[in-house]
Amino acid sequence: MLFNSVLYLLFFGLLYLLYWTIPASRRVTLLIMGSMLFYAVWGLTGEGWVGIRWTLHFLAAIGFSHFMNVAIYDATEQRTKKRLLTFTIVVLLINLAVFKYAVFFLDFLIDLGVPAEALPDAKGLFLPLAISFYTFQTISYVIDVYRGQVEPQHNYAKFFMYVSLYSQLVAGPIVRYADVAREVNYREENLHDVSAGISRFLIGLTKKVLIANTAGAFAEEYLSGDLTQSTTAAVWFGVLMFSLQIYYDFSGYSDMAIGLGWIFGFHFLENFNYPYIAKSATEFWRRWHMSLGQFFRDYVYIPMGGNRKHQYFNLFIVWFLTGLWHGASWNFILWGLWFGLLIMVERLFLRKVLDKLPAVVGHLYLLLAAVLGWVLFYFTDLGKAWDCLRVMFGAAGTGFWDITLEITLENNLFWLIAAVAFCMPIYPRVRAFIENRPALANVAGWLKTPANLLMLATNTALLVGSSYNPFLYYRF
Repeated sequence: MLFNSVLYLLFFGLLYLLYWTIPASRRVTLLIMGSMLFYAVWGLTGEGWVGIRWTLHFLAAIGFSHFMNVAIYDATEQRTKKRLLTFTIVVLLINLAVFKYAVFFLDFLIDLGVPAEALPDAKGLFLPLAISFYTFQTISYVIDVYRGQVEPQHNYAKFFMYVSLYSQLVAGPIVRYADVAREVNYREENLHDVSAGISRFLIGLTKKVLIANTAGAFAEEYLSGDLTQSTTAAVWFGVLMFSLQIYYDFSGYSDMAIGLGWIFGFHFLENFNYPYIAKSATEFWRRWHMSLGQFFRDYVYIPMGGNRKHQYFNLFIVWFLTGLWHGASWNFILWGLWFGLLIMVERLFLRKVLDKLPAVVGHLYLLLAAVLGWVLFYFTDLGKAWDCLRVMFGAAGTGFWDITLEITLENNLFWLIAAVAFCMPIYPRVRAFIENRPALANVAGWLKTPANLLMLATNTALLVGSSYNPFLYYRF
């Protein structure tokens, strides 16, 4: 079940009504049951017993994490705590590696010359839904318990709710227990947060349905097939459309997750902050998928020594893992290392150079770097990625312009302008301008409900009438 589906809108409506009609003491149970129903419906779209297998796997992972967290907290000797922590992290990472990366590593060994018959058969493995996200959440939790930064949640139902909460688990943001510990135990739902949450959810849904889906359709049209037969401008357009798609797709989902959190009394941290306005790769990653960047900073980079020792080796490891986290494929690893290389070069000398130049130079550098990175991200076939880059830079001799692209641009000019404009912080600035003027704020308050209804009606109509409705980050 996708957030951007009519089925989910019906599911949410029912869950929301039940949440506000049952006693507060039963809301934890309702959220757990709602989350498991959400995952069960997802499992029905798989083959065979995938849904049931995923549920059993998920329950085992949560039960193991809960038991070990309590054991770490209760241990009296520091040496015992450390051993229990190491054991827990190793088990969770092995679990992630087996289900997400086993096939990739076995294929790699075969490419190196190891006979296939000498290796185990991994064809029966399935990819558990959201395994990357709940693995990182439970790892962050167990480390924070070990460090004494949070107390373990002894109530299993509340711990289960924290890990399984469907609104953010399937694709982030990665929610650290320390950020929601109080709300897991003592939520204070109110109508203001509910209203703001509904608006935030609908804004995210609109970003997904109106912009990401359209951009994705363009990207598929211009990047599929034999790229060596495409013109330079057409391939650039396709890559730029994918750049818009992945931003609006993932940030829209994060908006929906944050909005749903507000509705049910949780306040998740922001996951995106207009990354395309950055002036360097370093700044880009402080604005893009911020919860993932913070995880690697706090649990990998700093414990390895951070900036104090082996800085560039630490950066290499972090960005290798960042790429690998996104998928079991070489293109994701190269994508991660591409950004790692840019950040290393910026730390060595480039950042100082950019700071002395006009800001527009930094913006253009970042946009070019990000777009080239998205080429690696888009094509799992590195041969096609290379063809794409050759055409983009005129090395394939396919010509620069074609009439089909010209027609596309003419027919979608206003959509393109809006899609590019809203990558910039226009909305928060307009909102701040209105809120500082009581008369305008009063009018905006009256228009909020009609605007929400319009977004809901428009998105529902588009979802019903469209067969193209992917969500990129579910696969990660």
